[in-house]
Amino acid sequence: MELPPTPPMSLRERKKAQTRRTIQEEALRLFLSQGYEATTVEQIATAAGVSSMTFFRYFPTKESVVESDDYDPLIVRLIEQRPTEEDPLTALHRALGEGLAVVYATEREALLVRTRLILRTPALRARLWENQHSTERLLADALAARLDTEPTLSVRVIAAAALAALTTALTLWVDSDGSTDLPALVDQAFLTLLGQ
Repeated sequence: MELPPTPPMSLRERKKAQTRRTIQEEALRLFLSQGYEATTVEQIATAAGVSSMTFFRYFPTKESVVESDDYDPLIVRLIEQRPTEEDPLTALHRALGEGLAVVYATEREALLVRTRLILRTPALRARLWENQHSTERLLADALAARLDTEPTLSVRVIAAAALAALTTALTLWVDSDGSTDLPALVDQAFLTLLGQ
């Protein structure tokens, strides 16, 4: 499965994306080897071959190096591309399924590490609600945009329920240490929401 088309990046944008990816990869490697709390921004910057100042240009905090990803814009694009005749929950289910298939195929281990860190590190877990609230708003706005309307209460409830289903599936996946199939767990969670 391929990502929806995006505009081509300039050389400068590609270099910036590579630097960002390198910082995040080195951070995850260090968090795994020596623990989140024991790892400093300076250590991450050194491992990535950048200065601390460069680190902070890409990530405002140490927490953000774990929390930051490109998944929300991908999901928003996929939701907006769903047929308007699909009900909102089905559109979310299919868009999340498409996006997850891409992420799971290319970044499965990084997703597992990041999700495990977020769920098991108190400093990161404390920020989870704030991040989920932002994602919920993005999902509701994307659902409303595909119907050219404002996000109603029902659309926001559907977005919140879908996000809860996704979070529950991610938690079970982490609890299994990645041995279960995440896309199948997400499908099961959505089928539960759909009453099937």
